[in-house]
Amino acid sequence: MSNKKGLLALSPLFMLIAFIVMFTIYSVDKGKNEPNLSLSVAFMLSSIYAIIISGGLPITKRIDMFSRGAGAGNLMLMLWIYVLAGAFAASAKSMGAIDTTVNFTLHYLPSDMLLPGLFLAACFISVSIGTSVGTVVALVPIAAGIAHSTGFNTALMTAVIVGGAYFGDNLSFISDTTVVATQTQGCAMKDKFRVNFAIVAPAALIILIIYFFLGNEISAPTTVPPVEYVKMLPYLIVLITAIAGMNVMAVLTLGLFLCGIIGMATGDYNVYSWFSVMGDGVLGMGELVIIAMMAGGMLEIIRENGGIDYIIDKMTRKINSKRGAELSIATLVSFVNICTANNTVAILTVGSIAKKIGDKYGVDNRKAASILDTFSCCVQGLIPYGVQMLLAAGLAGVSPIQILSYLYYPMAIGVAALMSILLRYPKKFS
Repeated sequence: MSNKKGLLALSPLFMLIAFIVMFTIYSVDKGKNEPNLSLSVAFMLSSIYAIIISGGLPITKRIDMFSRGAGAGNLMLMLWIYVLAGAFAASAKSMGAIDTTVNFTLHYLPSDMLLPGLFLAACFISVSIGTSVGTVVALVPIAAGIAHSTGFNTALMTAVIVGGAYFGDNLSFISDTTVVATQTQGCAMKDKFRVNFAIVAPAALIILIIYFFLGNEISAPTTVPPVEYVKMLPYLIVLITAIAGMNVMAVLTLGLFLCGIIGMATGDYNVYSWFSVMGDGVLGMGELVIIAMMAGGMLEIIRENGGIDYIIDKMTRKINSKRGAELSIATLVSFVNICTANNTVAILTVGSIAKKIGDKYGVDNRKAASILDTFSCCVQGLIPYGVQMLLAAGLAGVSPIQILSYLYYPMAIGVAALMSILLRYPKKFS
C-alpha cells in the first residue's frame, strides 16, 4: 500500500484527533460566555469526510459501509448497555438509591479517604468481574453523587472510578483482554499475571498515594441525612450479581426492576412516573449512542480502506532488536486501539503479528502478552470516544473531555509499561 493511500485512509482519524485537541483547549468552561463544543459534531464532520474520501465506490455503497460499522453486533450490544444503564441510573436516582448510598459512604468513610477508598473499590470490583464497563456502571453514579454532596470535582471523582476499572480490565483472569492476550501469545494466565502485576503495581501504588493527598481537599458536608438502607438494595444486588459473573445486561435489568419495586413500595413514584423516569434516563444517553454509532461507522471505513493494514505494515518494517520488537508490539496495539476504540478487538487484530515478532526477536511471550494488554488498556482508558469513557460521562453528567485530564491511572500504566521496555524489567522476563 502506498503512503498516500494509507495516510488518506487514516485522515478521518487525524481530523477527529485534531477536533478533540481543539475541544480539550476550548470546551472547558473558564467563566466565558462561550458554548461548549460538542464531541458529536466532531464525529459527524469526521464521518462525513470519511465517506467523501472513500473514492471508487457509489455513494450508496459508501453509506452502506459506514452503516455496517455503525450497526456491528458488538457495538449494538454496547448500545443496549447504554440504554439499560441510563434507565437504571435514572430510576435509582429518582427513588433515592444513589442519595442513600452516598449518605452511607459519607457516614462511614472519612472525607479524606473518599478518593483512595473509591479507587480501591473500583480496583477490587473490576478484578472480581473482569470488566471495566460493569465497574463503571456500578460505581460512577455513586462517585458522582459523592462529588455533588461534597462540592468536589465531579470529573476527577469519575476519573478515579474509570482508572480503577482498568486495573481489573488489565489484570483480571476473566477479563476479555487477558484471555485474548494470553491465547494469542501462547502463555498461561497466571504467568502473564505475574509479569503484568510487576509492571503496573508500582503505578497503582503511586496513584493511590496521589489520591490520599488529593482527598485532603474534600470537605465533608456538615449534616448527612439518615441512611434508608432498603434503598441501597439495588446497588448491592448489582454489585453482588456482577461479581458472581452474571451478564452485565441481566445485572442492569435486575437492578432496574428492583428500583421500580422499591420505589413504588416506598412511595417515591408510581408505575407511570417510573416509566417516565426510565424514559428520561434513556434519552439522557442519546448523544452517547449517536457518538458510538458514528465512531463505529467511521472506524469501519478506515479499516475497509486499509488504514489498519497500513499501520501494521509500517510498524513492523524496521525492527532490529528485542527492545525494538517490544516497542513495535506496544505501538501496534496502541494505534489499532485508537482506530477501533476497543481494546479486545485491538489485541485480536495484532495478536498473531505480535507473536511472530516476539518469536523472531526472542521476546518472552509472557512479557508480550503483558505489553499487549497494558498498552491497550492505557489507550482505551484515554480515548474520549471509548465505550467506558462515554458511559462514565453519561452517568456522571459531564463531558468526556472534562474527565480526560484526570485519568491518572491509565496514564501511569502507559508510562510504567514503556519503562518496562526501555529499562528491561522485570529482568527475568526481559
